[in-house]
Amino acid sequence: MSRNSENSTASAEQNRRQVLYWRLLARLFDNDEQPALESASMAVVDDLGLPAALLDPSVSVDTLVQRFPELAAEFRDLLTPGEQPGEREAGQEVRRAALVSKLLLNVFATGAGEVTATRLAAWQQDAGWFKQALGCEGGRQAGGTSDGAGGGAGDREPASVLAGLEADLVSRMRLREVLADPVLARRLTPSMSLIEQLLRDKANLSGVALANAKALIRRFVDEVAEVLRTQVEKTSVGAIDRSVPPKRVFRNLDVERTIWKNLVNWNPEDQRLYVDRLYYRRTARRTTPARMIVVVDQSGSMVDAMVNCTILASIFAGLPKVDVHLIAYDTRALDLTPWVNDPFEVLLRTRLGGGTDGTAALTLAQPKVSDPRNTVVVWISDFYEWNCDAVYAGLESLHRSGVRVIPVGSVSSGGQQSVNPWFRQRLKDLGTPVISGHIRKLVFELKNFLT
Repeated sequence: MSRNSENSTASAEQNRRQVLYWRLLARLFDNDEQPALESASMAVVDDLGLPAALLDPSVSVDTLVQRFPELAAEFRDLLTPGEQPGEREAGQEVRRAALVSKLLLNVFATGAGEVTATRLAAWQQDAGWFKQALGCEGGRQAGGTSDGAGGGAGDREPASVLAGLEADLVSRMRLREVLADPVLARRLTPSMSLIEQLLRDKANLSGVALANAKALIRRFVDEVAEVLRTQVEKTSVGAIDRSVPPKRVFRNLDVERTIWKNLVNWNPEDQRLYVDRLYYRRTARRTTPARMIVVVDQSGSMVDAMVNCTILASIFAGLPKVDVHLIAYDTRALDLTPWVNDPFEVLLRTRLGGGTDGTAALTLAQPKVSDPRNTVVVWISDFYEWNCDAVYAGLESLHRSGVRVIPVGSVSSGGQQSVNPWFRQRLKDLGTPVISGHIRKLVFELKNFLT
């Protein structure tokens, strides 16, 4: 092929991509169709052998993939770094542009006006495909539908945007009417944004609507708990007590150490290892339970961290030798320890919104510390307190006494929590930096304390 012919082909490919992207921008900023762009885009899609439904924003990506299963593999990892433009075969860059346009239009063109349960469910499915296109495995994580994977800064930014879009869709629903209709309520997919709305409005619900709201909250709690439990279940609680001799039973036999220590008895003539001493693993652990005191700011800005940490507390409460206490606070504090094993019940007893006065929580938490060096206090808040000096003084006092203090600004996979910079700097200087990001960070810190 001559150079002029190659340049002409490249120019044509570029023009076709531009048609698709100009149409995307036009539809994102104005829902009205631009006839010229629509007809030109349809010609491009038809020429590529792609279905016309690709250009219909009312058709979800999930529906499209069900009708045309061969597109599923192309949508996955569509937006991850790969071949650079110019490295793909002719037509592949245009095809990719068509698929990218479909994905972005369905996720970001959320329109205006009332949102139905079916519309929300379809958007959540499209958001899942968007996350898969970014390389987020499975498209779902603990903490809701719109949470990124991994937890790195690069993952949190798109996750935060998706969470914002979802929250807007949920706020535009006539949620009380939807919940009152069992058929519509079944179409709802639990997510962090939806759970926040339910928790805020639960006092105004009754009868069928309240029952459906509780069912959605329980489904969400169970889904998140299943994910978090896999991160916690291998936690070994309690340090090995070296003062206790190992129990000489077969299950405690340390085969590798036994072989290593007896290598001097290897007989090369008969090719046998003669063992004159067996070695066993020590398995005795401390008998004093570790005490975990979880303090949760239940103001509205902390709902994601509150939900995740309430569920996490219940999981740790189910482990042997861990004594978990749970306190929720706004301007008052409530000891929820009797219900710590049931995060669903805890969430129903919380009241989102209001101010924050951590001194009320300190009043309940401090008497629970009987053995400081065997106690961890997990304090979940954005630390915008009514009395910053008094709350910081209380946390500093706990830390100085030997308590392991773990301040948490956010532990959701999506979004970045704003934390009072005054508190953030002082806690860092104290040697107890605020944890933000994926809940795996908190699980890791708790494992370090408990093992």
